Amino acid sequence: MIIARIKGTAVAAAKIENLAESKLLVVELLEATQDGLQSTKKHMVAVDAVGAGTDEVVVIVQGSSARLTPGYKTSPVDAVIVGIVDTVTAFGQAVAA
Repeated sequence: MIIARIKGTAVAAAKIENLAESKLLVVELLEATQDGLQSTKKHMVAVDAVGAGTDEVVVIVQGSSARLTPGYKTSPVDAVIVGIVDTVTAFGQAVAA
């Protein structure tokens, strides 16, 4: 699983039928440090399965886990947002999400 922050949307006017109703979001990958969640300066596009919004911290699954997400079993997806993070605890302390 990956922790990331929603940075924006990706609009595709043409998509395969299985993804026609799916929202694509641009996310910035994060890492937990003793100073909190920090950017890795890496980005990716993920399918939104939970209704996430800009600046929210989310959990993403990739690969076969993404394809097992309900509603995407027959879709060629590699990254799916499966949760919105409320809090993160790392290094023995709460890290702001």
